[in-house]
Amino acid sequence: MQKAPDCLRVTACRSSDGVFLFRCYFPFMKKAALPLSDHCNGEIFINPPLPEDWQEAPRPPAWPDQPAPVQSAAQAGKKRRGIRPLTFLRWIISNILEKPPQGQGPDTPGNPHDIPEQGEVAVTFIGHDTFLLRFPLPEGGTLSVLTDPIFSERCSPIPFIGPKRFRPPAYQLADLPPIDVVLVSHCHYDHLDLPSLQAVAQRDNPVVVTAAQTGDLIRKAGLSRVSELDWWQSVRIGGLEVVCTPARHFTQRGLTDAGKRLWGGFFLRFPKSPETPSVFFAGDTAHGAHWKEIRTRLDAPDIALLPIGAYAPRPMLRKVHTDPVEAVEAFRQLQARHGIAMHFGTFPLSQEPLGEPERCLRETAEWAGLAPDAFVPLGFGETRLLSR
Repeated sequence: MQKAPDCLRVTACRSSDGVFLFRCYFPFMKKAALPLSDHCNGEIFINPPLPEDWQEAPRPPAWPDQPAPVQSAAQAGKKRRGIRPLTFLRWIISNILEKPPQGQGPDTPGNPHDIPEQGEVAVTFIGHDTFLLRFPLPEGGTLSVLTDPIFSERCSPIPFIGPKRFRPPAYQLADLPPIDVVLVSHCHYDHLDLPSLQAVAQRDNPVVVTAAQTGDLIRKAGLSRVSELDWWQSVRIGGLEVVCTPARHFTQRGLTDAGKRLWGGFFLRFPKSPETPSVFFAGDTAHGAHWKEIRTRLDAPDIALLPIGAYAPRPMLRKVHTDPVEAVEAFRQLQARHGIAMHFGTFPLSQEPLGEPERCLRETAEWAGLAPDAFVPLGFGETRLLSR
């Protein structure tokens, strides 16, 4: 075999599907800062292409989808990273003028201190993608997990401008039991809120599990025990195993860091305590082929926390957020026992009317033949004990 010239370097990386990827570069060129894979080109993270046989979610007649806009050949050939500055400016202005709707329903009485029995998980909905999950431990005691914690009034890089809550969190951090583990799915401001993480760090200093290249932000909040995972990587925390799972989304916190950090979901299970229900937390994601892959690799979750909101206008958001119809199809492909909705009714992130995601979910689940309580939104503040 002929040796490569000294002026040329060749690197190889094996992707998650077993394919070897090769990259050639000259020493004077900047080397890839990120490992090559099916979802990373060495410079930024990307969404893998959908399989040729992939199909859109079946839709009830009452909830048709808006087709994606037709692109010209020139537009299709252009790849743009992140959010356009003009789009970002319009978003800021619209949220300055945004007035929260009136008539929000009261919180649902719950108890975040509920202690689950063996074979149960206590799930408390705090708002948006923030849940408190409490797992019973075989040796006694309870493990408390907090997902994408945000207790701030706004989710924005500017504290006094940006999306303002429709309603306050159902519970403040002071109302919750000590937190053992925090999950952070990605770096967007409605999922990675530094003031909330700082408060958790000062009170509990939990272990944090997050997607790759996100740890630098979390450490700024004073959290030192941080585990960063690529898709399909896992970490053990006592008897709990956390697996980072694929999602179809993007990341960006400023105008220059688009795609520099990974996004994902998390699959939680106790391998040595099979009676404890497993939980899948999807994070932010569009509809895609990853639901079946997650079920195939990790088995069907007992409980699936799936996003249903922030989907309109569809031509702009269909590539990053599921709507309720797609969430029902995700639930079916995962073959989960229980589905719980999230990512709705908390922040003004999109244009669908308040209350529409829940109504669409209810009507689609009925149309799809699901049991009445199979996939539902919890009330804000509600605690539900779920078993396998």
